Amino acid sequence: MAASEGSINVHDHGTALDKKYRVQCNYCGKVVSTFFRLKCHLGGVRGDVAPCENVPQNVRELFKNSLLERKTESFGKGVGELYNPTLPQKRNCCPNLNSVKHNKHETAQNAGPCDLRQVDMDSTVKDDLSGSGSLPNGSIGSQTAINSETRKYSVSGQAQKLIARFFYETGVDFSAVNAPSFKRMVNATLGHGQVEYSIPSFQELKGWLLEDEVKEMQEYVKKIRHSWASTGCSILLDGWIDEKCRHLVNFLVDCPLGAVYLRSVDVTSFIGDVDKLQLLLDRVIEDIGVDNIIQVVSYSTKGWVGDVGKQFMDRCKRVVWTVSASYCIELMLEKIGMIESIRGVLTEAKTITRFIYGHETVLNLLKKHTLGHDLIKASKIRSAMPFMNLENIVSEKQNLKSMFASSEWNTSIWASRTEGKMVGHLVGDHSFWTRAGIALKATMPLVRVLSLINQADKPQVGYIYETMDQVKETIKEELKNKKSQYMPFWQVIDEIWDTYLHSPIHAAGYYLNPSLFYSSDFYSDAEVSFGLLNSIIRLVPDQGSQDLISRQLEEYRLARGGFKEGSAIDRTTTIPPALWWSRYGRQYPELQRFAIRILSQSCDGALRYRLKRSLAEKLLTTGTNPIEQQRFSDLTFVHYNLQLQQFQSGEKCDIVAEEIDPMNDWIVDEAPETASQNSQSSWMNLDFAETAINGEGPSRFQAKKEPL
Repeated sequence: MAASEGSINVHDHGTALDKKYRVQCNYCGKVVSTFFRLKCHLGGVRGDVAPCENVPQNVRELFKNSLLERKTESFGKGVGELYNPTLPQKRNCCPNLNSVKHNKHETAQNAGPCDLRQVDMDSTVKDDLSGSGSLPNGSIGSQTAINSETRKYSVSGQAQKLIARFFYETGVDFSAVNAPSFKRMVNATLGHGQVEYSIPSFQELKGWLLEDEVKEMQEYVKKIRHSWASTGCSILLDGWIDEKCRHLVNFLVDCPLGAVYLRSVDVTSFIGDVDKLQLLLDRVIEDIGVDNIIQVVSYSTKGWVGDVGKQFMDRCKRVVWTVSASYCIELMLEKIGMIESIRGVLTEAKTITRFIYGHETVLNLLKKHTLGHDLIKASKIRSAMPFMNLENIVSEKQNLKSMFASSEWNTSIWASRTEGKMVGHLVGDHSFWTRAGIALKATMPLVRVLSLINQADKPQVGYIYETMDQVKETIKEELKNKKSQYMPFWQVIDEIWDTYLHSPIHAAGYYLNPSLFYSSDFYSDAEVSFGLLNSIIRLVPDQGSQDLISRQLEEYRLARGGFKEGSAIDRTTTIPPALWWSRYGRQYPELQRFAIRILSQSCDGALRYRLKRSLAEKLLTTGTNPIEQQRFSDLTFVHYNLQLQQFQSGEKCDIVAEEIDPMNDWIVDEAPETASQNSQSSWMNLDFAETAINGEGPSRFQAKKEPL
């Protein structure tokens, strides 16, 4: 089956199977419908047939060149020949200047059943026009026209890819490309009304354009995968129950270079069987490489992930199980909200907002007294919304009092009604404002940290241990160190921390974070020491390496060798802990690698990326034919990874619909915001948390646990 250099016979590389023209590839055994499709298969030219991975390179090149030649000849017949005796006639693929509106889509339709992805028509035109010969009659006008036409094709090809990426990124139905208004919009934007550009068709969006995008995204994912061996990575679980009561989960892999989407799985049939669920996780871990993985980050403590989490550390000795920090903090807020005194003041605050926003005249009066400021602002963090809205109410305390004392209110019909009298009395009640202040002092430190974790773009494992201690200490100070007031809130925080949030790698991250370790108030108790030792044993399987790390930790502790210079760095510097280790830990490679892999991890889960779950739901729907199933799998792969790629680059946009159930009795139709900007309350000034979560080096103020 050796191929000659000049020509090649496809019949030498495939075997006809029957009279229905089915052909089997001699290299990989794949069966295709015709010998022409076999050429596409062997030449590696993607259309609706996958390229052969086993064909020799010289054979592939010959078939590819043969297909390209056929493509250009077909193109020349379709649009007319441009006469130029100095150019090879078989490459005359520049469109006839009288056919300005001819486009790539029309060419593809004439190219036969194998989609050649438009075969780099732009570069072919450029090569032809850069030849040494002159144009007929030396016409400068003709040269200008050709250059203009060439630019049109170049811009149009790029525009097609950008348009396609818009559809893949947003998840908009491909049929929208056929809308006349969409075509007018694109042409008016790109061509400024002067040139009509080629807009990709429905078939192209799910054909060669999608395949090109998949190829590009695979290269992006491959680049990130290569970093896992050095920085380690985290498996992020994103699970939910859809309208069909199916238990679905997306698997993401997170590392400092960014998160990537791995796969979606329907685990409904596994529910109740921890062994099968663990086997599923084992397969994912094997796919990624157990040596690359530091932790699995769960999205919840309930359901099947809760069941798996209880046994995971015993079943899997090489990976740590953790729960998303933002989920645990939200759980703390929910439990604090159920404390009787807090629940009472939240109910009263809700009574005020329901009344004001339920009556147009009262709402207009509020806007007048608050200069347009709202009491209610939507948020993506559901558990934080009651406290953020309460803070907004407290920040408008004087304006609310002024409103209910005004002549406009006293002369309104609502001032004489029972509901209006009750709300007016509540706003004038000193005890309400006192209780509201206590509730905010106990909860806003948690809300602040939750917001920072959601916005952070740097690994946080090295800071979460210290941050939670600082939250507790801030609450204690705000409540004037009165044990009877702060202990109920500490009990809730400690319960969630001890049961779910705390992990050995959090303690190890605290110890290995130089900005904390070399500060004067560093505090290492038994919990920290045990967490560090546990992490070494679990994540470093080689006994020899464990012994080396233990000895090198003594050098780190005493700030000797290369650590001496690093320990003297100003605490206010913004050097991330992992970068510090890469600079100053070179003399101790085993400890350096261990520290970098720990400090490169996030403590938050997949929910922060807010991926569009409907795509995974459709992907996991059975009954779709194999071709469509593969195409939708490609689309899901591209869509999710485009979202994650943009998140990493900082190009975050709210194109994904809000999936948290709205609290209709709190929310008004406004853009999502965080707590009121007018508040200058001291409980919002968690300087440590802000610098810590953002990767800066703060001084530490250790909060010891007090007996319950």
